[in-house]
Amino acid sequence: MVDFCMTITNSNPTEINPTNNNSPSMRPLCSQHTGRAALFFFLFTAAACLNAADLEPGTLPKQWRTGGPNCLEMPRWQVHEYNEDFLIIRESGCTHYEKPFLYLIFGRDRALLEDTGAGEVDTGRFVLDLVAQWSKRKGRDPIPLLVVHSHAHGDHTAGDPQFKNVPNVEFVASTPADNQKAFGISKWPEGLGLVNLGDRTLDVIPIPGHNDAGVAIYDRKTGILLAGDSVYPGRLYVTDFPAFVQSNQRLVDFTRDLPIAHILGTHIEQTRTPFVDYPRGMTYQPDEHSLELSRGTLLELNEALIRLNGKLQTVALRDITIVPRTPTPAPPPQ
Repeated sequence: MVDFCMTITNSNPTEINPTNNNSPSMRPLCSQHTGRAALFFFLFTAAACLNAADLEPGTLPKQWRTGGPNCLEMPRWQVHEYNEDFLIIRESGCTHYEKPFLYLIFGRDRALLEDTGAGEVDTGRFVLDLVAQWSKRKGRDPIPLLVVHSHAHGDHTAGDPQFKNVPNVEFVASTPADNQKAFGISKWPEGLGLVNLGDRTLDVIPIPGHNDAGVAIYDRKTGILLAGDSVYPGRLYVTDFPAFVQSNQRLVDFTRDLPIAHILGTHIEQTRTPFVDYPRGMTYQPDEHSLELSRGTLLELNEALIRLNGKLQTVALRDITIVPRTPTPAPPPQ
């Protein structure tokens, strides 16, 4: 169980800080908030009281299948159950060299899918079948699916059309405005959002810098932080350096008092050899780094960004590399 551990320190609060339970503006839930606002406030502040011993455990594979050496023998998707309610899906490098990871998380009332894949994919049929299988195992009709994105780049949105205007599916486009509305983020990118799947709360943290619509998702059930293309074992491409620095600091601050089991991104480009990555476009990566990173990597990245002192340049760290990138112009309107 999660304990609710707010304290009273100010009789006239003017601001609520949902990530710091020592904030002088906090008040008891029962005396200051009612209705929907009270529930929202409770869900935010409860995150600061999570206990690592209460996290649901899971497992990660020692090695992922990447895309070969023989593509004829490779499935288009690899599915790994971290636990029965948290699925990690990897697209084969034989389908697209980016080999992105997708995440399917189940709550009591609905499921959430983060990202829809790269290239020519059959994500819609495949994921909806997984939802149906999970629901059948639970003795239920298929539960509704919420489709969101780590960010708006094409290698994470290729399957989007397969989820639009589909019964039992709510689709959220990857834009700052759509994210704000869907997750209840009052101010972009400084605010925080929430997704309630039913007995499972996910925190949503805006993290522009790699892409202006980037978000991270923290699952309170498992202590897993999904960091998209902003923190993963490989090349972290930065298009807006000030925003990237602020976003990484936001993740450091958000996770300061939280149990972090793993940080999971959406690619693996690093090898198991420190400071060495695979070249772009590799289909087969037999000696790739593990998917999971720790909060220590996040802190190392934050220190490296601070040392750059506002001047973006390539920096190779043990498990990640900061890489400058010129933003890709938006396509002309159709």
